[in-house]
Amino acid sequence: MAALFAFAPLAFAKIDITIVPGQFSPVPIAIVPFGTAPGLNLELSGVIEADLVRSGYFSALPATDMLEHPNDSAHVDYRNWRMVNVDDVVVGRVERDAGGALSVRFELLDVAHQQPIAGFVLPIADPSRPRPVAHQIADIIYEKLTGIKGYFNTQIAYITSSGPTLKDQVNQLIVADADGENPVIVVSSRDPVMSPAWSPDGKRLAYVAYDHFGNSAIFIHDLATGQARKVVGEKGINGAPAWSPDGRSLAVTLSFGVNPDIYVIDLDTNARRKLTDSSAIDTDAAWSPDGSQIAFTSDRGGQPQVYVVSSQGGSAQRASFDGKQNLRPRFSPDGKSLLLVNLDESRYRIGLLDLRSHALRIVSDGPLDESPSFAPNGALIIYSTTSKQAVELATVTVDGRVRQRLKQVGDVREPAWSPFPR
Repeated sequence: MAALFAFAPLAFAKIDITIVPGQFSPVPIAIVPFGTAPGLNLELSGVIEADLVRSGYFSALPATDMLEHPNDSAHVDYRNWRMVNVDDVVVGRVERDAGGALSVRFELLDVAHQQPIAGFVLPIADPSRPRPVAHQIADIIYEKLTGIKGYFNTQIAYITSSGPTLKDQVNQLIVADADGENPVIVVSSRDPVMSPAWSPDGKRLAYVAYDHFGNSAIFIHDLATGQARKVVGEKGINGAPAWSPDGRSLAVTLSFGVNPDIYVIDLDTNARRKLTDSSAIDTDAAWSPDGSQIAFTSDRGGQPQVYVVSSQGGSAQRASFDGKQNLRPRFSPDGKSLLLVNLDESRYRIGLLDLRSHALRIVSDGPLDESPSFAPNGALIIYSTTSKQAVELATVTVDGRVRQRLKQVGDVREPAWSPFPR
């Protein structure tokens, strides 16, 4: 059966995000409702507040508990905020200039020192879509207070499967904002859809689906035009695409009906270069941020483990040793660690492997966690986990202290986090 390609809003499949209590005390902050120019009704402060609270690092004071509602620092009485035990306050307003252009002016205030930490003015290009500007503001606040670049203005891709019976099941590749809003169907098919991977510029997705001849193949989908290009569809396995950091190549798993190995495909010429050549199963390639190395899963030692090889080829070196199995490696944005799935004590859990010390730190509970992906700031991990009800998405900070569950109708799996917007 042929894959069905689509690019349309998905009104019924919004992700619901729930914070799981952890061992971390969030910072109390107040996002004062922003003032607006006459005739406007743009909801910005609510989106900003929701972003910061969902990060797990902040708790927000309800607007009903605020003793004042200023829109700039000149009208702030810091005594009112000390009384309600708030550390930081955000005030702002939407303005319209003489030419009709809209912008939002906001300030982040330190209550203890009674002074602004930062102030910015951001343009609002499309008043009908104010959420991206709100995410930008949340990113700025998050970075100023944590020292970590914000991720709220990014996106996630994931696979859903739903239907009353297996025969009627529909598989979809969906792209949504990082907060689960604005989900859009990229691919819809009754055949399997797998392994979404973002291009480095965030404008394309590579994935595995079935072509019009009923064979598995690797496609690249342009998110702006909705056009899909078939990259490879050989006999046997065509799987696990991974982009090179320069966006010019894909590392893929091909078997040609025999043994699965890692190949590198030049996207300009379609030329293929065989990277691994063993009697084992080699799959799940991932490029290092500088493009010099590729990590992959192989059972050449008897059980699946993670290996690393030069992206130009050569001898592969084993990287993982703790646990019975280690699978699905992904380099951290700084290249210093590998994200992977670890099997130990009959539990599949998400782990972080330090490439210098080879120490492995487990950050999820299991028992069946898989498909981990880093947020582009390297501070958060998204993965799929199996509960008693369904397969759903979850996130955890790299220190393991803040966790969330992301629920949606149907099974949700194979999440992939986009790069920062360019």
